[in-house]
Amino acid sequence: MTVGAGISVVDGKLNVLGTCILSGVHENIILTPASGDGLINCAFIGVRSDQEASHLVFPIGKLDGLRFMCCFRFKLCDGNEVGGGQSPLYVVFLPILEGAFRAVLQGNSNSELEICLESGDPAVKGFEGTHLVFVAAGSVPFEVITNAVKAVEKHLQTFSHREKKKMPDILNWFGWCTWDAFYTDVTAQGVRQGLESLEKGGIPPKFVIIDDGWQSVAMDASGTASKVQDAANFANRLTHIKENHKFQKDGKEGHRVEDPAMGLAHIVSDIKSNHDLKYVYVWHAITGYWGGVKPGVKGLEHYESKMAYPISSPGIQSNESREALNSIATNGLGLVNPEKVFSFYNELHSYLSSAGIDGVKVDVQNILETLGAGHGGRVKLARKYHQALEASIARNFHDNGIISCMSHNTDGLYSSK
Repeated sequence: MTVGAGISVVDGKLNVLGTCILSGVHENIILTPASGDGLINCAFIGVRSDQEASHLVFPIGKLDGLRFMCCFRFKLCDGNEVGGGQSPLYVVFLPILEGAFRAVLQGNSNSELEICLESGDPAVKGFEGTHLVFVAAGSVPFEVITNAVKAVEKHLQTFSHREKKKMPDILNWFGWCTWDAFYTDVTAQGVRQGLESLEKGGIPPKFVIIDDGWQSVAMDASGTASKVQDAANFANRLTHIKENHKFQKDGKEGHRVEDPAMGLAHIVSDIKSNHDLKYVYVWHAITGYWGGVKPGVKGLEHYESKMAYPISSPGIQSNESREALNSIATNGLGLVNPEKVFSFYNELHSYLSSAGIDGVKVDVQNILETLGAGHGGRVKLARKYHQALEASIARNFHDNGIISCMSHNTDGLYSSK
């Protein structure tokens, strides 16, 4: 089987420009021609199978005797220095999305490279399987990777390469995020004190990110608290669009000041004028808060938040992330109806913009990959949320004011324009 210039499967070997990259290639592995700007040697790897399930694993072939580098979870780059005085050959394997399924690469005890397919919804089982991994080769690794991503961009048409994205102006300035100084105990006065401290130290910031701790949140009456050292209570849910009492002028716990000028607007105006700040960003989770939006809470009931529970762990590593996932598995997450999530973001962001906020740090983005059950799968759910998020950012923060956090999953990366 020969596909394109230089990539073929012959006698059970995946050859790239005459070099065997994988041996013992399984008979159900198929190659499909591909094209890409700046790429001559490229193709798609797929599988031919009658199996149907929401989670499937297909061995491709044995990866043995080659030097390689893995970027955990979302792509694998295989670099091989060819002997005999020849120029190095670099091959990139880039797992992608097809339909409702996400493909990732993994290894097994036989040194085989495997394709793992997941829909994230037990009801979503059928797949096509022809375009699961993009393969490209060349002599300059940086060019091969860049051009491979651009080729996948052209193929999927669901995301944009970073060269096409507007970079927010905060990248040009030194700034400060409140998280390590205050964690969730941040207050309006604490923000002022932090800025004063940095100025006294001779390093005045030009932007500040007010991190987790400014929102109105609460636990369910029957909820189980979950908190690791210096982290948030992952069982808390969003109960109001507007800020909590710590960021309301003369606000007291349990009592809301409804005058917008007495809320975030007063602290934003104060610190921008008194500390020569160019930008103020605030934090929120992609689902509102760690535990989502509280179902049925007054003022947010029209977003039809319903309890969702993760169906699998996405291989999260840090203690904080594991605790967050365990909390959501125990308490559930109040997931805004995907059909109404743009309205939710727009209400939140338009309020923030009216208060002088210039952008948002959107955290916990990878939680969506665990919540696809009942929503057509992880790919569909993530795409709806990301499209809604980006539409709201474009409407309310014209400098493309968004920082993405916990977002290194391909469901999100391949949905980001």
